[in-house]
Amino acid sequence: QAQLVESGGGLAQPGGSLRLSCAASGFSLGAFAVGWFRQAPGKEREGVACINNDDASTYYADSAKGRFTISRDNAHNTVWLQMNSLKPEDTAVYYCAVDRLLYRLVRTLRTASGPDPTTSLRDYTPDAWGQGTQVTVSS
Repeated sequence: QAQLVESGGGLAQPGGSLRLSCAASGFSLGAFAVGWFRQAPGKEREGVACINNDDASTYYADSAKGRFTISRDNAHNTVWLQMNSLKPEDTAVYYCAVDRLLYRLVRTLRTASGPDPTTSLRDYTPDAWGQGTQVTVSS
């Protein structure tokens, strides 16, 4: 059975770090671009970062740029999200998702230079979602 499993969430202090993992089973992650999303209580889901499958090019929402790093190891069927300099506003459930088309993930990222991702996020259906992992940033 194909599935994605996130792990690594938990409680961190402001300024702290967490490393999230997204492990795929039942299929080869190398065939997909992978994205991380998050959803805070009472807020819409937002794209955080994504990574291409072949050249590992990476893309970030402005809220994550400079603090978060997405990486992957296709041999281990895993994608990570290293989160540094965490802020209370990073508190959310974090989900990974896979998509055969990178541009569908990129257009979910909110950046100052890009188009409004609201519609793309609302309508977005990836090839698969993980179940999510809770990240709480609090002192």
